[in-house]
Amino acid sequence: MVGLTSTVDGLTSAQVAAAKPNHVPRRSSRSFSAIIRSNVFTLFNLVIGVLWALILIFGEWQDGLFGLVIVANALIGIVQELRAKRTLDKLAVINEEPVRVRRDGAEREIHPQDIVLGDLILLGPGDRLLVDGDVIASDGLEIDESLLTGEADPVHKQPGDHVLSGSFAVAGSGSFVATKVGTDAYAVRLAEEASKFHLAHSELREGVSNFIKYITWLVVPIGALLIYSQVSNSVDFRTAITGAVAGIVTMIPEGLVLMTSIAFAVGVVRLGRRRCLVQELPAIEGLARVDVLCLDKTGTLTAGGMDLDQVLPLGDGHPVDDALAALSHADSRPNATALALQARYPAPGDGWTAGQSVPFSSARKWSGADFGERGAWVLGAPDVLLHAGDGYDRAAELATTGARVLALCRADRLPAPGEDGAALEPVALVTLKQRVRPDADETLRYFAKQGVTVKVISGDNPEAVAAIATGLGIPDGHRFLDARTLPDDDPDKLGELLDGHTVFGRVTPQQKRKFVAALQARGHTVAMTGDGVNDVLALKDADLGIAMGAGSPATKAVAQVVLLDNKFATLPHVVGEGRRVLANIERVSNLFLTKTFYAIVLSLAVGVAGVMFPFAPRHSTLVNALTIGIPAFFLALAPTFERARPGFVRRVLRFAVPSGVLCAAAVLASFWLAHKGTSTLIQDQTSAVITLFLTTWWVLVLIARPLTWWRVLLVGAMAVAFGIGLTLPFVRTFFALEPGDLANDLSAVGVAVVASLVISVAVKVAGTLRT
Repeated sequence: MVGLTSTVDGLTSAQVAAAKPNHVPRRSSRSFSAIIRSNVFTLFNLVIGVLWALILIFGEWQDGLFGLVIVANALIGIVQELRAKRTLDKLAVINEEPVRVRRDGAEREIHPQDIVLGDLILLGPGDRLLVDGDVIASDGLEIDESLLTGEADPVHKQPGDHVLSGSFAVAGSGSFVATKVGTDAYAVRLAEEASKFHLAHSELREGVSNFIKYITWLVVPIGALLIYSQVSNSVDFRTAITGAVAGIVTMIPEGLVLMTSIAFAVGVVRLGRRRCLVQELPAIEGLARVDVLCLDKTGTLTAGGMDLDQVLPLGDGHPVDDALAALSHADSRPNATALALQARYPAPGDGWTAGQSVPFSSARKWSGADFGERGAWVLGAPDVLLHAGDGYDRAAELATTGARVLALCRADRLPAPGEDGAALEPVALVTLKQRVRPDADETLRYFAKQGVTVKVISGDNPEAVAAIATGLGIPDGHRFLDARTLPDDDPDKLGELLDGHTVFGRVTPQQKRKFVAALQARGHTVAMTGDGVNDVLALKDADLGIAMGAGSPATKAVAQVVLLDNKFATLPHVVGEGRRVLANIERVSNLFLTKTFYAIVLSLAVGVAGVMFPFAPRHSTLVNALTIGIPAFFLALAPTFERARPGFVRRVLRFAVPSGVLCAAAVLASFWLAHKGTSTLIQDQTSAVITLFLTTWWVLVLIARPLTWWRVLLVGAMAVAFGIGLTLPFVRTFFALEPGDLANDLSAVGVAVVASLVISVAVKVAGTLRT
């Protein structure tokens, strides 16, 4: 396949037009048809649709109002997900990195989908391979294939070697010919999953799904019992069917999945407006649970780029400036250090032509080149290249000021892999000034206030990193460790040291990955930020990977969240959005499942006792709309800063079960007291509806706490709306309410007040009441 490109000039325009394109469907979101299907063809819609048909056949149309839930759920869900889809698709296009190719002898940048079979693709550090191919040229090219093979060590590639999509370049430069594109490429699925709009594992989604699964199994036998009971004990078949449908419909938490999806989708849209791309919806939940944030100093605390500060010769007679100029121009893809040197030295001197060269990598922590008669020159970390002496001591002293210090050394030849710097002659020290992000200080204060522990992890000198951390006010920023002294084979000891210190310098990419695992083993939920290829493995393993938009394509491919505008100050909004979603979904879950449990208890009691169901479907529709449907929509989208905690399912059950059982007991008591008198069935049902509204309204009050002004307004408006419904004649007629019997109405209110007090005590004892 190499023969597809006959020269180093790449394909011609005619060859490009005739070649097979790299057609890979973008999967940043579900398709329009998939969104429609997932919101329309659901189990709940099927059950409600059947019950709706029964009411339309045997009952009155007013009792079929609950059927509008199908339309409302589908429309709201479709609209919200389409909004999220539009946001994600736009951001995904922005996030796509252009690919450098050579065509017609000229280098150009193209979109990934414009690659064709046989293209000559150019590579540099951080570039992600999107298609398979064969290497044509290599200048110290090293490829990280860890995402494919699990092997962390980069692989040196020579001309003729095969490279696979899903890997990425970490050092050097080179080019390869595309031999497999589109769906033929080895890792197309990996490339798609990196930006796919999907629902991975999450406690929240799993909890809601389990609720739905178990409730579905309960609905079938209880519904059958209820239908049999109502038909057997009622002389009016229509009334029997209506009562049975009322019980079954109320058992179904039809809005819970909808509200969960809406909260996730709105979170995606809100973060999208802040130029934050959420590549996986459960990342929203992960944001709320984070308690340790690992920051890669370069590109996160410090802005991109550096400025050359001082060049300090360590002796006389060496061409320091010429060597630095030559080294800065030796790499065809200069990094930030080389660019800072190039700003001082625009061009190399005469006679400084590099032969063999070794590009910089975060694992080596140095780069170098052999300039023939002028010797081999190496530039890198002083504590890697120097082991003692005046130069080493001066470098350590300079590092304490927060400056980035590099050592320039000369040798007869370049060091071999794994060889120490004993044969190197120290020539000069170079200091670089790093640009601290102006928003870093305020953002770090936010995390300290929110109880999120910050760990600064860097490949730089630990003293220099600690100086920056202390200057930014990071708690315990002075507590630093050199990662080279950390244990490699004792995860427990490593986790203990990580918990006890804040700054870690001279960290290798493999160690970053171990740091994440050690913190997770100690029960922490870990977020990792980064922008370089050395961060990829840690980003992939962290509970939440956050990449900078200006970072390498590889980091953005594996991260769940990408800060497209590179603003570190966006992170508080990211965490805040996650907490908002998680806390609010728990609130609305309490509402919906309280309804489900009181419906289950009512249906069982009525089915076993063989009595009439205490209210009709239209009554359920009215009460549920005012105490659950409308309030849940506002509560699901409200701002909140509550810290997320594990145990979502357990807490919801502790609230919903006692609340639901007590609401059902109150409704049955009120209906029984009214039924003992001479009132009509509608008056008896009205008493039950009053009790049901007041008890579930009180549950809403408890869930809405703390009662801010808008929440007081919300719960107050629901009470006023119910009062108006009891007052206006046409509303009473429509909902079949007849509150004329004073004794029944007063007993209903009294039962509701007592039940509300007991509910308050029960949920407080259960420890679920928010304060």
